[in-house]
Amino acid sequence: MKQNGETLQLLKQIESLGIPSVDCVVFHKGQKVFRYCSGYSDEAKTQNIDGSERYNIYSCSKLITCTAALQLVERDILRLDDAVYEYLPEFKHMKKLADGKLEDIRNTMTCRHLFTMTAGLTYNVDSENIKRGAAETKGTMQTREAMKYLACDPLSFEPGSCWQYSLCHDVLAAVVEVVSGKKFGNYVKENIFDIVGMKRSTFMLPEEELSQIAAQYRFDAASRSYVPVGPKIRSYKLGSEYESGGAGCISTVDDYIAFIEALRSGESLLKKETIARMTVPQISHAAEKQLRSFLPDENYSYGLGVRCTKPGSEIVDYGWGGAAGAFLAIMPQHEITIFYAQHVLSSPAQAVRGLLREAVLKDLQ
Repeated sequence: MKQNGETLQLLKQIESLGIPSVDCVVFHKGQKVFRYCSGYSDEAKTQNIDGSERYNIYSCSKLITCTAALQLVERDILRLDDAVYEYLPEFKHMKKLADGKLEDIRNTMTCRHLFTMTAGLTYNVDSENIKRGAAETKGTMQTREAMKYLACDPLSFEPGSCWQYSLCHDVLAAVVEVVSGKKFGNYVKENIFDIVGMKRSTFMLPEEELSQIAAQYRFDAASRSYVPVGPKIRSYKLGSEYESGGAGCISTVDDYIAFIEALRSGESLLKKETIARMTVPQISHAAEKQLRSFLPDENYSYGLGVRCTKPGSEIVDYGWGGAAGAFLAIMPQHEITIFYAQHVLSSPAQAVRGLLREAVLKDLQ
């Protein structure tokens, strides 16, 4: 791979935006062919990034959660079209908000709807019911316990009728807990992290290890400044014992690339036919209209928890990104995996990071 090519220039462009640190790795045909680290891991800017840092990867957690759930599908103890209420009974009598009024839903919410973000849920982590849950659990609110409060919030639409980015994968994590009989984080550790050697990844980081997380910032667009916000996950950790399937993983670049390499090769986590099913469009044409407001590129649709290219697209890849800037792309036809990490919420680089796919391809030609 060209070490001074398009990929490096793109990362330099991201650096020019003032991003405090960047770390990017590329694998090709099972081998690391590119790694670039730059910036500082601490707010005082005394420690250079060395690649060992932990990051809150936010929504890059979603691919881990969907992989965990699909393992249970492969074992035939969970089915995509099972009703969610079979595992989480509080979701049986859901209501939706229609024209300002509450109505009973007609469609049953299924596990498939959770995978595909078509369940009708929202990303309102500050709802009165969730606040009530935090108060009643004295701030702990474990993953399964949180669902009892989340299910009290009305849906935005009939399950299956639209697409909306939401807490769907948090609910899926709770389903994994019930089906497996294990805490979500424990299941993931045993069935994903331990298998691929992700020794520094977790959904429940001890307080004494917070210092291992790279300094985290929020970009203030008005002042064009990067404001430190501390090491903890922002907004999406609903309680001190809550393991967010949608945004709760703490990982390293080396750990996460090992995870997505395992998916690319199809050797250890999921069967190749399951990955193929995961990475083809799963949503209706109507739902795709809502997806466009979140993912403008018309070459993409949404599979079982990942963006995925439509048949006939020039570049074939699947993956997702995270709120603090993490980004993953798996390009099976080219045997390429890419993982990029930074730690800036509301980052000005969010739109640029997707260009890594094209840059890497050019550098490998």
